[in-house]
Amino acid sequence: MHDDADTTGHVPVMLERVLELLEPAITASVSGPAPVVVDANLGLGGHTEALLAAHPSLHVIGIDRDPFAIEYATRRLAPYAGRTTLVHASSDELDAVLAGAGRTTIDGALFDLGVSSPQLDEAARGFAYSYDAPLDMRMDTEQELTAETVVNTYSAAELIRILRDYGEERFAARVAHLIVKERAKDPITSTKRLADLVRDAIPAATRRTGGNPAKRTFQALRIEVNAELAALEVALPAALDALALGGRVVVLSYHSLEDRLTKQVLTARTRDTSPPGLPVPLPAHQPRFRTLTRGAELPSEEELARNPRAASARLRAAERIRVDDQD
Repeated sequence: MHDDADTTGHVPVMLERVLELLEPAITASVSGPAPVVVDANLGLGGHTEALLAAHPSLHVIGIDRDPFAIEYATRRLAPYAGRTTLVHASSDELDAVLAGAGRTTIDGALFDLGVSSPQLDEAARGFAYSYDAPLDMRMDTEQELTAETVVNTYSAAELIRILRDYGEERFAARVAHLIVKERAKDPITSTKRLADLVRDAIPAATRRTGGNPAKRTFQALRIEVNAELAALEVALPAALDALALGGRVVVLSYHSLEDRLTKQVLTARTRDTSPPGLPVPLPAHQPRFRTLTRGAELPSEEELARNPRAASARLRAAERIRVDDQD
């Protein structure tokens, strides 16, 4: 998500490319009298604001699970209040949000994944290992599950799975077993204590390279607490299903797990599934989407100079090229 427009003057990540990719779908809308785009991870509303400014007839349905994001974006987008529908929800509720807005089809969808700058920069949210704060990490501050609960109640086996699958942590077992050992003495409630434990668990030679050794553990806990990959697994196919002919989806990922899942979903929708060896392709097996990017696109050097937090961004996009009775 990484929308820095409010506090640092930086534009949202890869903004010009996002606008360029969505523009043909918006201007050639076939979904109804006015084009509709879903911003499935609204954040501070930077991408949405730019889209609304560029397209006077556009309506944006913005979704975010963070109440602060909805509150902030509501103020920011007040000049466009008649052309926005902002909903406090998780992206995996996209189908229900569209139904509530009376929409069956849309012209575009934007997924700006990951954690937003305010979430990182507000110490009390507990997302960052660079601050000493309560172990929280909830994007939706109204949900019950926190990182503290995960760290102090999950079994060693569950912690190993999370650290390995979501953090790609080579030393998942060492970290998990040290957490279990130390929490038996006192509950682990602060980001600093957890970061220190991770550092102690990882061999000294490994600690000397690759940045803060707690990075992978914090990523894994954040993904678990917020069910980020599970939400994307539901939300991205739902958005693709809702796209009208010519509609487009743009996905900004910030780590390899998000990008891999995005690639898998888009690849499944853009390939011919006809049995091999047939003299002609079967119409029912022809792809309903085409990719708009060659692999994952990266931010430009110019953007990285303006906004270092864009460094990990990867962009993929696709367009709906067919609608038939099976859709």
